[in-house]
Amino acid sequence: MIEQLADGFVASFTFVNLFFIILGVAVGILFGVLPGVGGITALSLLIPVTFYMEPVTAISFLIGITKGSTSGGAVPAILLNAPGSSENVATARDGYPLALQGKPEKAMRMALYSSVFGDSASDVVLILLAAPFAAFALRFGPAEITAVGLLAFTLIAGLSSDSLAKGLLAAALGVFLSTIGLDKAEGTQRMTFGIIDLYDGISLNALTIGLLALSSVVSQLFESWRTPAHLQVKPKPYDKADQKITWAEFRACIPTLFRSAYIGTFVGMMPGLGVTLAAFLGYGAAKRRSKHPEEFGKGKLEGIAATEAANSAVTGANLIPTIALGIPGNIAAALLIGAFMIHGVTPGPFMMQQHGALIYSIFASMLIANGVHLVVGRFGIPIWVLSLRVPKPIILSGVIALCVIGVYVPSASFFEIGLMFAFAVLGYFMRKTGFSLVCLFIGFLLGPLLEHSLRQTMILYDNNFLVLFTRPVALPFTLLTLFFVWRFGIHLPAKQRRQRRLEMDKTE
Repeated sequence: MIEQLADGFVASFTFVNLFFIILGVAVGILFGVLPGVGGITALSLLIPVTFYMEPVTAISFLIGITKGSTSGGAVPAILLNAPGSSENVATARDGYPLALQGKPEKAMRMALYSSVFGDSASDVVLILLAAPFAAFALRFGPAEITAVGLLAFTLIAGLSSDSLAKGLLAAALGVFLSTIGLDKAEGTQRMTFGIIDLYDGISLNALTIGLLALSSVVSQLFESWRTPAHLQVKPKPYDKADQKITWAEFRACIPTLFRSAYIGTFVGMMPGLGVTLAAFLGYGAAKRRSKHPEEFGKGKLEGIAATEAANSAVTGANLIPTIALGIPGNIAAALLIGAFMIHGVTPGPFMMQQHGALIYSIFASMLIANGVHLVVGRFGIPIWVLSLRVPKPIILSGVIALCVIGVYVPSASFFEIGLMFAFAVLGYFMRKTGFSLVCLFIGFLLGPLLEHSLRQTMILYDNNFLVLFTRPVALPFTLLTLFFVWRFGIHLPAKQRRQRRLEMDKTE
């Protein structure tokens, strides 16, 4: 393996390949910064450009785009509380408060370093353990996917909302919205009301941008209009001396980086679970293990590190089922399969045997891309910080324009623009009433996967829901779900009620 990897470095370390890796990372960051555009749009637009490239150069260029777009999406999440894409939603929870404290560059540095770390960790796992872990993924059937989905809903509802009930209600609304459109199993219409634009369901792009990015902009605009200028929360003055991450700060995040990289790698190996789930699971795990969980959401570096390491770790891990089984882990991996096939390479069990030299050259290019990502991303941070000098109303107006463009460009549909504004209004009222936007979003994202796997489970096991307790792989996930229901729904509320009574007794 070491000799093959060394040969891969020799084959990939050419001027043309390095140029396209650098270009791919830079383009990925740029597309990631634009709300709603992201790496998927970049891949879709630029795959045709690779037709006449060498296979190694083409795939390296596309993987560079994927790597860059993940960290690029953290930039608007940190500076504007308007995530560039869904996987950066959790980054905004601590990144934006840190920017308000006058430390935007520190937040973006932590996001970049964590992204590169997660990427590198998952690439090493991809190189060492592609075949064995792909075989383990084959043990995940419908029952196991259902158990993982239920665990994800419960965990995220408990961690992302002050009330488990409110979190689950928001998640249920997300699942409900995901059912709109044609039933994929029976082909019947569900809540389309004869509107052709709803036959394919509600656009994820319109919901993401409207609910998360545009609702944040609307909320900030309303706050600025309603609050007198001298009472508005303004970012603290930018202090260049306070933008560096000290060794002590980075060392404190190292356990979080390894934990999130592991979570992201595991999620990436399971086809269909997605980058966003990895980000929130990483964030939730960091919050649970922290000695000061109350500091999360207020500008804690560990929160940024947990999210960015987890979502970036999915990039390399997604290629494990893609290369070993020909099964794409997500949309980006599916597009990469198309790129492989354009160049005469069919992903699957025989890919390593038939195209071993090409695969190890791609592995080497991925490791090179991580170093390029660190350099290019670090060079771009001061440029993004300059945007803070622009008056906030101008920036927010520009973000609204970018949101409209981000919805219209992939779909060319004015109906989806209308949906985006509708979800922006819904998101604004949810913010004001204490319902979790994150839970609704996760419900919408995982709803189709949960519905499909639950249907298959009920059909395969004759409507016996107890199969979640009898399947050895599904059982641990089911038990964890029950534990978190007790933890967030019964134990913590009772503890909080006792604390409130003690506080009232003290005041009396």
